[in-house]
Amino acid sequence: MAGDDAAAGPAAVFPCLTVLAKRADFLRAAAARRQGAPGFLLQARRRDAQEPPGIRVGFTCSKKVGNAVMRNRAKRRLREIARAILPLRGRDGWDYVLVGRPGATVDRPFALLLNDLHTALAQVHAPAQPRREPRA
Repeated sequence: MAGDDAAAGPAAVFPCLTVLAKRADFLRAAAARRQGAPGFLLQARRRDAQEPPGIRVGFTCSKKVGNAVMRNRAKRRLREIARAILPLRGRDGWDYVLVGRPGATVDRPFALLLNDLHTALAQVHAPAQPRREPRA
């Protein structure tokens, strides 16, 4: 019994991931910040203060990724990297959408996908840099 309590303890420390289901949520995330990674595209949006807290995540793959089997495999891989990284690196009150890439999401080694999500989250949450004006 003590092993069961120890296994349940750390899960309670991390915020719960909620899966996005409504098209409007995906569209709002698509209109916000984007960060490309070799294995996928990350779209991120900070929600309004009136919306409920927590980390929400969505997954999508177009038919360019492949047939239904390939799209489902790509989404399973994206779900696993989100489950591993977002409770640690994601921010409360944010929506994240991971978009699969053709030929990359399914074939890229899993360890590199994890690293891609670390890097993409760091870049999305980095302070905005002022734009340089073009030289005359």
